[in-house]
Amino acid sequence: MNDATKDADGSAALQPEPEAAARVWAIMRDVVMNQEDRRKEITDTLGMSFFRVKALRRLLPGPLTMRELTARLQTEKPYTTLVVDDLEQRGYVERSVHPEDRRSKIVSLTPAGVAVARQAEGILSRPPRSLLALDPEELAALDRIMAKLHASDA
Repeated sequence: MNDATKDADGSAALQPEPEAAARVWAIMRDVVMNQEDRRKEITDTLGMSFFRVKALRRLLPGPLTMRELTARLQTEKPYTTLVVDDLEQRGYVERSVHPEDRRSKIVSLTPAGVAVARQAEGILSRPPRSLLALDPEELAALDRIMAKLHASDA
């Protein structure tokens, strides 16, 4: 049963049932995480781990220090070094000395790295077939709901 609370105008407002919210969240997670397994598509297409591709994607907006890249990848410094070493050997990134702190290294994408990162972004941004199969009214309703969810998290 829904819990009723009062809106600003004093009228009763229905609150979502926790079970319904959990059910919707599970479906949303499944659509995003499992439908048309994009991770496998990326690793098969690009020939490297999804984490390495994630590192390239984090560098798309511009160069980062190793420390910044480590933070954005939410990993440990030695693992970031291992990943960057591999990406450098593949010709996707290059390291340079930070102009203000010679102890710090800056990681930048090469043109080949930009191309691979953009290819991965293209794969990840492609809507799943189930979303494309919605009729225009359903898609418009979902768009409004998702915009509302996004605004409430901001």
